[in-house]
Amino acid sequence: MANSEMNQDILKVLVTEEELQARVQAMGDELYEKFAGKNPLFLSVLKGSFIFMADLVRACQVKSDVEFIAVSSYENATSSSGRVKITRDLQEDITGRHIIVVEDILDSGNTLAFLVNYLKARGAESVTIVTLLDKPARREKAVHADLAGFTIPDEFVVGYGLDFAQRYRNVPYIGVLRPEAYA
Repeated sequence: MANSEMNQDILKVLVTEEELQARVQAMGDELYEKFAGKNPLFLSVLKGSFIFMADLVRACQVKSDVEFIAVSSYENATSSSGRVKITRDLQEDITGRHIIVVEDILDSGNTLAFLVNYLKARGAESVTIVTLLDKPARREKAVHADLAGFTIPDEFVVGYGLDFAQRYRNVPYIGVLRPEAYA
């Protein structure tokens, strides 16, 4: 762990850089097996999943497209408000497409429940949920990932794209944020 001003706000490392790289490659291989020849659309849920998405798309050597959507349910808080709104919508038609929703963390399930319904209403052939982190202790909606990188405890995590108030996204591992950093 390189010395930086951000590292001092990290209580402990939950997932190391090496563990992330190995698991993302394994997930990419699994998605390749499932989607080879199907031209899926990888849909990054911004902003948190952009680093994971970039690594996952490289790991999954299948012909595919990428798209981005931004939704908000946190409003700079540490837990979901339960209200989901689209802040950046899809830019292309997804009718008949196999959509791989790439999310940083499956927490309350509010965002993903909303997105699955939204994508199906827009004509998606299938919707596969891929999440880097699964935090089942916080689940409010009956949403399950089709593929999850790591199941984590109910702690506030940052790094590898995950943030608190737009900070810590560039930490190269998944770490638990010290409570005083977000109090």
